[in-house]
Amino acid sequence: MNQMENMTEATRNISIAEISLTEAEIAAATEVLRSGNLRQGPHCGAFEEEFASYVGAKHCITCANGSAALHLVYMTFLEPGDEVLVPSMTFIATASMVSAAGGVPVFVETDRDTFLMDLDDAESKVTERTRAISPVHLFGNVVPFEPVEKLASRHDLKVVWDASQAHGARYMGRDVGSGDGFVTWSFYPSKNMFVGEGGMIATGSEEFAHQLKYLKSHGQTGKYFHTMPGLNYRMTDVEAAIGREQLKRLDDMLAIRRRNGEMLKEGLADLEGLSVQKQTPKSDHAWHQFGVVVEKSFGCDKETFRQRLGEKGIATGIAYPRGLHQQPVFGEQPALPVTEEICDGIVNLPVHHGLSEDDVMYVIDAVRGLRP
Repeated sequence: MNQMENMTEATRNISIAEISLTEAEIAAATEVLRSGNLRQGPHCGAFEEEFASYVGAKHCITCANGSAALHLVYMTFLEPGDEVLVPSMTFIATASMVSAAGGVPVFVETDRDTFLMDLDDAESKVTERTRAISPVHLFGNVVPFEPVEKLASRHDLKVVWDASQAHGARYMGRDVGSGDGFVTWSFYPSKNMFVGEGGMIATGSEEFAHQLKYLKSHGQTGKYFHTMPGLNYRMTDVEAAIGREQLKRLDDMLAIRRRNGEMLKEGLADLEGLSVQKQTPKSDHAWHQFGVVVEKSFGCDKETFRQRLGEKGIATGIAYPRGLHQQPVFGEQPALPVTEEICDGIVNLPVHHGLSEDDVMYVIDAVRGLRP
């Protein structure tokens, strides 16, 4: 009897994400609810300090969600018409928050192997109006620090690292939160670390840290005293209490994701017509998603690929079905052939920390069984 035939019926229901709270996390949230402090409070401050210590940042600021984190950062330095280089293959917030802050997103091509921002294409699109670059650690794969920092230095650009999918990812031993410039995270339920809705910003600048603190609270620097335009982008203590508990088990969750990611990489590496995201050298991938591109030579298109896996109880996802340069909200944009090719074939397989080794082997056997 082979591996797939030996699986129990329960194992045949494999989701694309694991969303569950521990008893400790539920208890922490319940304690806050009973206290009646349903707004930003001491747990938010403690979460900022603990998260900063974990990622190696000087300052961390909680906020309402990952989109708010990006918006707040862009608000600190963008002037109307300023351009920001953003990858086209990412969630829309990386670009839409540039627009929300009065800037102009400039869409950059994708590297075919890593699915990350093509930095050569990014540099070719720098103009006199370019003010910043926003690399995304897509699916938890790390954008190398040095080439981005050198590009930014050559053109006097700020760097806004989008780490919404990269909690705990590292490059050359450094957490992605320790990079120069700004770093933002999301704690949305699909992420490696989740609180419901929530975000975090890291910066090495005390001046920017103070500015962000006031911007997220209506620009209020004193009781009913407002010195700058701002918004209500505060996190609540309920979310922060959950986040503090989740941070304690992040390393354990990542260890399982990394085991699962390595198993999938090895098990699917030799399949003709299936391209697996190539991991950045000298990095520790966070495996928020396990992305593969289903090519014509595989023997079926991606919708058939997903349907057949679904019949075996394996859920899949698509992140992302089109590049941001193809989104109507941004109007007519130049074509980006590599991004379009990847998006046409992208499928995300389960890799989360709720999977056992048997689950992962079941996924591998199921995918391999799709080849004619």
